[in-house]
Amino acid sequence: MKHRSVYRLKLAVCMLLTATGGVKAQELVPYKNPDLPVEVRVKDLLQRMTLEEKVDQLNMKSLNALQTDNAGQVTDSSLVRLFQGRSIGCLESPFVEHHKVALYAEAADHYLRTQTRLGIPAIQIAECLHGQMALGTTIFPQAIGLGSTWNPELIRQMASAIAAEASLSGVDQALSPLFDLARDPRYGRVEECYGEDPWLVKEMGVAFVTGMQGEASQTRSGIAEGKLACTAKHFVAYSVPEAGINLAPSLVGERTLRELHFVPFKAAVQEANVYSLMPGYHEVDGIPVHASHWLLTDVLRKEWGFGGYVFSDYGAVGMLDNFHYTAADPSESAVQALTAGVDLEAPGSYAYGHLENLVREGKVPEALVDSAVVRILRVKFKLGLFERPFHYSEKKAKTVVHRQEHVDLTQRIAEESVVLLKNQDRTLPLVRNRLKRIAVIGPNADKVQFGDYSITKNNDYGVTVLEGIRRYAGKEVEVSYAEGCGITSLSKDGFAEAARLARESDVVVLVLGGTSVIYSGIGWGDANSKEVNTCGEGYDRNELNFPGVQAELLDLVSGQGKPVVLVMLNGRPYTIPEEVKKVDAVLEAWYPGEKGGDAISRILFGEVNPSGRLSVTFPPTTGHISMYANHKPSGKGYYRQRGTPQKPGRDYVFSSPDPLFCLGYGLSYTTFEYSQLEIQNHMASKGEVLVSCMLKNTGDVKGAEVVQLYVRDKISSVTTPVKALKGFSKVELNPGESRKVTLVLKKDDLKLWNAAMDFVLEPGDFEVFVGASVEDIRLKGTFKVE
Repeated sequence: MKHRSVYRLKLAVCMLLTATGGVKAQELVPYKNPDLPVEVRVKDLLQRMTLEEKVDQLNMKSLNALQTDNAGQVTDSSLVRLFQGRSIGCLESPFVEHHKVALYAEAADHYLRTQTRLGIPAIQIAECLHGQMALGTTIFPQAIGLGSTWNPELIRQMASAIAAEASLSGVDQALSPLFDLARDPRYGRVEECYGEDPWLVKEMGVAFVTGMQGEASQTRSGIAEGKLACTAKHFVAYSVPEAGINLAPSLVGERTLRELHFVPFKAAVQEANVYSLMPGYHEVDGIPVHASHWLLTDVLRKEWGFGGYVFSDYGAVGMLDNFHYTAADPSESAVQALTAGVDLEAPGSYAYGHLENLVREGKVPEALVDSAVVRILRVKFKLGLFERPFHYSEKKAKTVVHRQEHVDLTQRIAEESVVLLKNQDRTLPLVRNRLKRIAVIGPNADKVQFGDYSITKNNDYGVTVLEGIRRYAGKEVEVSYAEGCGITSLSKDGFAEAARLARESDVVVLVLGGTSVIYSGIGWGDANSKEVNTCGEGYDRNELNFPGVQAELLDLVSGQGKPVVLVMLNGRPYTIPEEVKKVDAVLEAWYPGEKGGDAISRILFGEVNPSGRLSVTFPPTTGHISMYANHKPSGKGYYRQRGTPQKPGRDYVFSSPDPLFCLGYGLSYTTFEYSQLEIQNHMASKGEVLVSCMLKNTGDVKGAEVVQLYVRDKISSVTTPVKALKGFSKVELNPGESRKVTLVLKKDDLKLWNAAMDFVLEPGDFEVFVGASVEDIRLKGTFKVE
C-alpha cells in the first residue's frame, strides 16, 4: 500500500528531526506531546473532539471485517468500509494465525493514525485466558488447572509470556483474567475460574495481572512495551447463577458480596491496578449488573478508587432490552448502561450508537459521555499507543512466539496442576522394568483437550496422553490403544476391544472426561465440531457424572482384574464416588495445555512427583451443591446423624454432607511432617500475626507440599466461616530436608463486615489451622486480638 510507505517515511523523518532537534516536544499539540502529564493530554484531546468522535470512542469494531488481496495485504477498500474515516475505542482481534492478526492490526493502526482527523489509535483486545487465542501461540493449561498449582509465581510467568507473544501481533489488552469464584460445578464456566476460595482466586488473579501488565508501582504511570492491559471479569458473583445456568440471576446479598465475591476484584483494583473491568451478563438483587450504578460507580469507582474503564461483555448492553427487559429499546439500554458506569459497548454499537442523538435531544448529558471518553483515552495514553505505532516484526515474532522457554513453562505448569486423588497400594508411579504391556483406553486418551477460549483442539497442536505414554514407556513396553467409546456417544461398539486389551495388559491407563467449546462467548462456538461439548461457556449441566457411557466403560475395564489408573481430562468436578472405588489410582489433570500428555506421562512414570492440590471441592452428588470449604457453622447441618442407605440418619437421611474431595486435597509420592507451630502476635504493634512451622520431607523422593493456613474467629458479632483460607505456600523439599515455613496474617485478613456493614477488627480469640488441606489439619493454635 503506497500511502503506508509514505506514512512510514514521514514517521522516520519526524523521528530523525526530533533526534537532531528539528522537531521539539513543545511544538507538538499537547495531546501528542509525550512529555506532558497524561491528564493534560487527555483534557487537550477531549476538548478538540466532536460529539461524534467522542461517541466513537465508546464503541468497538472487529478486525474480522478486513479483507486481503492476492498478495496477502489488507485492502484499502476494506479499511474504508470498516472505519469510514472515523476512529474507534477498541478493535477485536480476529481468531486467526498470529501473523495474520499482526497483518490486520498493522493496517488498522496505520489507517487510524493517518486517515482520521485526530489520529486516535484504537485498543486492540484479545482473548488471553490461557494463551493468546491465535493459531501458533503457546497453549497453557486451562484456568482451573492453573488454580490447582497453588503457585502464583508460575501464573505470573505465564501471563508475562502471553503478553510477550500477544503484543507482537498488535494486541494491547487482554480480556482476562477471571476473578469469579467456582462454587457451583454445574456452571459450565467453572473451568475458566482459578477456584472456589476468594483468597486463592485473589492470589492467582493478582499474579496474572502483575505478570501481564507489570507491577502496580510501574503501571500507575503506564504499561511497558511487551505488556498488556488486563480486564478483570466478570464483575460480580457471575459464577454462582441460580440452578447453575449461565446468565441466570445470582441470589446473593451485600454481605455475601463483600465477604466473598468482592475480595478478589478489590485486590485486582487496589493491589494489581487492573486497567479494565468487565461486568457480568447476569443480575444481582434484581438489577442487571450492566445497569447497576451501585456496583459500577458507588463501589467500583467511589469506594475502591478504580481508575480504569468498564468494558461491556459482548452483547450485554443490548440484553437490557432484549433479555432482562429493564429497558424498552436500544436507546434506553444505552442510557441505563452509561449512567451505571459502562464506558464501552462491545462488540458493536447496538445501543451506544444512539448516544449522539440522545445527547442532542437532552436525554443524556454530554458530560456523562465525556467522563466515559476520558477513562478510555487515559488508558490509551498509559498504554503508550500515541507514541508506539504498531509495526509487525516477523523476525522478532519467530524468536518469541511459541519459543522453547514458553513451551517448557506450559509443561511445568501442567505438571504442577495435576492432582493425585487416589493411589491405592502405591499403584503409581509405574515402574518400566516391571511392565510389558500397557493398555491406554478411553475417549480422551488420544485427543488433546485445551478447554474453552482456545483457538483449536486439533492433535497437531498438542501432545495426547497416548502419545506421551508411548514416548515415556520405553521400547521394551508395548503400548496398545482402544477408544472404547465416544465422549458423549451412547454406542458401546468399542467395549469388547477395550476389555480384551485390558485383560492382556499389565496395567490400564483409562482416560475419561469431557470436552469444551474451543471458541466461546455469546454467538461464538465451533458449530461444525463432531463432538458434543460438555463444558465451557453456555454448557451447563444438571448432573455431573461422566458423560455418555464412560462410567459403563470404567465398570467393564475395572472388572478385567488388572490395575487401573483413571486419568480425567475435564473442566469441572465430577460426582464419581463409586467410580473412584473401582480403580486403583486417580489423576485429575483438568485441561492441561499443549504439553499435557508429556506432563501426565512424567507423573505416571515417576519422573515428576505430583504437587497439584484441588482448588475446588468435589461433591459426592449434584444434590450436595453448593459445597465449598469456607462454610458457616450451620453449613453442615445441626443433627450430626450422618445417614447411609443402610442406616438412615439426618443431615442427610441417606448421605453425609461431607465432600468427596475437599479444597486443598492432593496426594504425593512422598510424605511430609508438620511440627513446631509458632504464632507471633504483632497485631497491636505491626498489624500482623506471623504463623510458622517446620516442614519435613519424610519420604524417599523429592516433592512439593502446599502448606495451607486457615483461620477461625471463635466468637464474632456476625457469623464467620469455620475455616477460612488466609495463606499458603508451596514448598519443595529433598528427601529428609526440613524448612521453616512462615505465613503472615494481616489485619484485614481478620476483619469482618459487622451488622452495620462496617469492615472492622473485633477483639477476641482466633484459632489457627495449618495443614495439607482444609480437612487434613496437622497443627492448631490460638491467638488473641485485644
